Amino acid sequence: MPIFELPLQIRWSDLDPNFHLRHSVYYDWAAMCRMEFLTRNGLTPALMQQMQFGPIIFREEAIFRKEIKYGEEISINMILVKGRRDFSRWTIAHEIRKADQTLCATVSIDGAWLNVAERKLFIPPDEVKTVFSQIPFGDNFEWQD
Repeated sequence: MPIFELPLQIRWSDLDPNFHLRHSVYYDWAAMCRMEFLTRNGLTPALMQQMQFGPIIFREEAIFRKEIKYGEEISINMILVKGRRDFSRWTIAHEIRKADQTLCATVSIDGAWLNVAERKLFIPPDEVKTVFSQIPFGDNFEWQD
């Protein structure tokens, strides 16, 4: 399965006083990448709102390797690293790379699904399983119990 990848645009407002990318932008890009993948595959915010559930993040971590400067061509991708067979819990990793494939940062998240009416974790509907099974699995993917 091909890796899902998006080109990214660096805005002036994304820069810090040292003229490289602010740390929080990496997290914003990772969230955008995930939501773009879900939406393109039919798991839209409108559907989640209608079905009264949404993603919840337990851990979010970025490892910064190379600075990103204004005007550089960069992209982000995502892979599934871990997951329960019902996709009620999962770990997704994102790589942010320059055009020459230099790895600039990795953003990893652990998440689950929240029933927003009951405010409790739950096993997601089949729509989630269908879409999550389309996320490219990492080389070291592992099923969790």
